[in-house]
Amino acid sequence: MPKVTDDKFPCPICFQPLAVKLTKKDKPYLICDPCGVQVFVRGPAGIDEFNCLLERGSRNGTLSRLEEMEKRYRLSCPECGHGFWLERSLIKTSSFDGSFKGFRCPKCREIVPWEERR
Repeated sequence: MPKVTDDKFPCPICFQPLAVKLTKKDKPYLICDPCGVQVFVRGPAGIDEFNCLLERGSRNGTLSRLEEMEKRYRLSCPECGHGFWLERSLIKTSSFDGSFKGFRCPKCREIVPWEERR
């Protein structure tokens, strides 16, 4: 059974905070079920650097800043459920009057409305 630490580290794909787990030999790893990403930190130098990242992240509040960014700038398409980050290339405007309509889902191309959230 893996040991689960109190540390969190963001998924490199979706930025969801993940629990840092330890193998039997106390080597850290992450698993993001929605993305299917698995990150294993193996070598001593990598483990030391990963621990420094964890310490720096908790000291600087990196995860809480990422969570705040996700609340503001990540949408989920109501049509297909695909989650995506807001980016300029996805902006959809009206061809009639140029008004802002929302963001085009990169997966199904449906328009996803956006309201500023705080």
